[in-house]
Amino acid sequence: MGLDFYHGQESLTTVQWILRGLVSFVFLLLAAKMMGQRSISQLRFLDFIIALVLGNIIAHPLSDEKLGLQGSILTTLVLIVLYVAATWLSLKWPFFKRYLDPPPVKLIQNGQIQFHNLPIAKISIDYLFSELRKAKVEDIQKVSLALWEPGGTLSVFTDTPYQPLTPADMKLETGPFTLARPIIVHGKIDKRLLEEIGKDQMWLKRKVSPTYTNIRDVLLATVDENENVRVYSYPKPSPRRHS
Repeated sequence: MGLDFYHGQESLTTVQWILRGLVSFVFLLLAAKMMGQRSISQLRFLDFIIALVLGNIIAHPLSDEKLGLQGSILTTLVLIVLYVAATWLSLKWPFFKRYLDPPPVKLIQNGQIQFHNLPIAKISIDYLFSELRKAKVEDIQKVSLALWEPGGTLSVFTDTPYQPLTPADMKLETGPFTLARPIIVHGKIDKRLLEEIGKDQMWLKRKVSPTYTNIRDVLLATVDENENVRVYSYPKPSPRRHS
């Protein structure tokens, strides 16, 4: 059969359709890796265009046996090169950067809605209030600044009298920040993390032994930067009442 599935044909067998889907899937994974995580985490103007075009290019060979994969893959590679070049140019040329990543639009300042900027952001008053509710802001007068970001999100900054108190405001001493990471998940040890903290499996077994004698029985265990291990146990089922 060779690479027959790669070229356009009158008909494809089930195996050829599967191979065509597999190749397209792996190729899209590589393409996303080449474009970087920014295109995934934040859909910019350029990202939106690329997503639409790539989806359309790859979709056709996966639904029409008369179309080969070669043209779609070559076109996608060209678009990836152009995408990477445009991203690089946006870092070098301020004008190009302002076009691809426009500055945020000011929607609220000192408790006052900037009505003239709503058409620029292309959002309505109702949508603005919806975004404020998501930010847990019940009164516009409490908002010092609200910006409509290029990615389509609202950044809200409340005025200082309405900001929550922090230990620094009250001059309280606090311990250093520690990040807990899962070291056992469903009985499987994260050996890379265990090696990173400089411990072995015997140390980990001693840590979980007060709760579980066998590591395979551990649903979840986490370890922080101070080497404190927390074991999460299964919730005990409540006894059934017999009528």
